[in-house]
Amino acid sequence: MLTCPLCASADTAFYHRDARREYLRCRHCALVFVPPAFHLGPEEERAVYDQHENSPDDPGYRRFLSRLFDPLRERLPPGARGLDFGAGPGPTLSVMFEEAGHPMAIYDPFYAPDASVLEAEYDFITATEVVEHLFAPGEELARLVDRLRPEGWLGVMTKRVTDREAFTRWHYILDSTHVAFFSEATFRWLAEERGMAVEFPAADVALLRKA
Repeated sequence: MLTCPLCASADTAFYHRDARREYLRCRHCALVFVPPAFHLGPEEERAVYDQHENSPDDPGYRRFLSRLFDPLRERLPPGARGLDFGAGPGPTLSVMFEEAGHPMAIYDPFYAPDASVLEAEYDFITATEVVEHLFAPGEELARLVDRLRPEGWLGVMTKRVTDREAFTRWHYILDSTHVAFFSEATFRWLAEERGMAVEFPAADVALLRKA
């Protein structure tokens, strides 16, 4: 059986199969993931993302992002510096934080691939609708936590797994670029593993604070 891409445990088991691909679940950290054999190549992945029409001029998109923006902003000191990881083709969350007085850097492997920003330290890092796309979430999230200053925040927005029956009917798995599915239990495992506190202030939102 394949090892888990989040915690590297070999204790994984079949979870679901549909017409396109299959899904495994880790018994250690509870991540549900798509095996690498079903991952898209870079060009196919980029083609899907190019269809996204996100813009800071879209009030509806801002309202969507406010589910993470509002509770995280309440917890930040004035002038806290942040990184929007996986900003996508139309960076918007970074604009919202800059408007609120927080200097921002952005990174996206396709649209803002300046890896030098991943060498700096930050008071907070956001990843909205990102972790479900990560082929190696354990490696990527460890790198982000390492870039946080003490008492820094990692804000994640992603829809969460609830149970197997709901998973089989879930629209979220229809997106071929979604390959890693977190549950509340997964975030609690991550927080404990990285020595962080975690809270869930809004739907689909997890805030993790570094010790």
